[in-house]
Amino acid sequence: MAQRFDLVVLGGGPGGYVAAIRAAQLGMKTALVEREHLGGICLNWGCIPTKALLRSAELYEQMRRARDFGVVVEGVRADLAAMVARSRRVAARLARGVGHLMKKNGITVVTGHGRLAGAGAVRVTLADGGETVLEAGHVILATGARARALPGLEADGRLVWTYRHALVAEAVPESLLVVGSGAIGMEFASFFADLGSRVTVVEVLERVLPAEDEEVSDFVRRAFERRGIRIHTATTVRTLTRGEDGVEAVLEGPEGERRERFARAILAVGIVGNVEDIGLETVSVRVEKGHIVTDPFGRTDTEGVWAIGDVAGPPWLAHKASHEGIACVEAIAGREPHPPDPRRIPACTYCRPQVASVGLGEAAARAAGHEVRVGRFPLSANGKALALGDTEGFVKTVFDARTGELLGAHMVGPEVTEMIQGFAVAQRLESTEVELMETVFPHPTVSEAMHEAVLDAFDRVIHF
Repeated sequence: MAQRFDLVVLGGGPGGYVAAIRAAQLGMKTALVEREHLGGICLNWGCIPTKALLRSAELYEQMRRARDFGVVVEGVRADLAAMVARSRRVAARLARGVGHLMKKNGITVVTGHGRLAGAGAVRVTLADGGETVLEAGHVILATGARARALPGLEADGRLVWTYRHALVAEAVPESLLVVGSGAIGMEFASFFADLGSRVTVVEVLERVLPAEDEEVSDFVRRAFERRGIRIHTATTVRTLTRGEDGVEAVLEGPEGERRERFARAILAVGIVGNVEDIGLETVSVRVEKGHIVTDPFGRTDTEGVWAIGDVAGPPWLAHKASHEGIACVEAIAGREPHPPDPRRIPACTYCRPQVASVGLGEAAARAAGHEVRVGRFPLSANGKALALGDTEGFVKTVFDARTGELLGAHMVGPEVTEMIQGFAVAQRLESTEVELMETVFPHPTVSEAMHEAVLDAFDRVIHF
């Protein structure tokens, strides 16, 4: 017999499990179907374990520089196996936490592979054998996404890695080719370079971190190159030949074609939505460019079928998926939800130096027809950054010159991923330059650079 629910959520990642919790809070009888690990890719194989590894690399780098701070440390070495083990423990702890939240909120968790069986039903092939059918007035598809594969460059887990293979690497490769310079590529390039790999980054577009403001991209490229990381933009990997214990890549770029050998390669060329084998053929749902088409609240073309998170398209960010999950459930419940505005979703890259942004870049703001005022403040003039011994970075603000609206903010430097939310809140509250200039920032903090960048946009900067 089919089990009956108010809502069935297909996928237990940061979109799906958050949607299930919000539904339970609103009194819905809710089931969550997950085929592998609660928390999804983000918690188990993405956001969380990568940050744990990057923290290890950061600490290792700081210990190597300890003498600069008057601390003598001898015999420092990187233990990759221990780093990986710690990252897996962190992920496992959070996954258990999600399981606890499901129990706390009375959500039925079904472990197995779910497929739509028409509108209002999900057929689940159970992980421990057998099959069950879950019926509900509403189904949310939150099946996430996977690493994009390029013809001829497919990952094999030994010589050619995806992010998932890189997270459990058994050794630091002597040389490493990173294909793609988005957040994933740059984070792994940073991590393995800190551990001693000779890293080369190849990007098909004209600049690294192509979604970021151009000044940020240029700054990060120079910072990486100072660390010995080679970067080739406007370059493609034409072929990748696997050998006994390495790969030979044919790279084609502005300088022509060349061959280079690497011990390992990481593919970080984007993601594609998990739209296959989830029963979309049983309903009327449009798929474009590998992602399900929805309205801002997650509605598809079939009544009662919704989609959120990575499977529903960019930006491919866990916090966007979570917010979409809440907005979707509140729409189902007849509330007045606030779907996320893509222009106001912060983006963070946790390489060294860190990168964070929200809103429009300078070029994008001008292209949108704004007359802009731009402010900048270097961390080399910030007292806290000097005390930390980490002055590599800056804060940039972009305002509408006529209205004073904060159009965008862009940051590079220590823990800027923790600070960007200040600008995100300012945008959500529609703060103008006046409110931001009149806000008192604590001293001494790196966040003072945010204030100074606002002041600079209106010719009032104090400390530079």
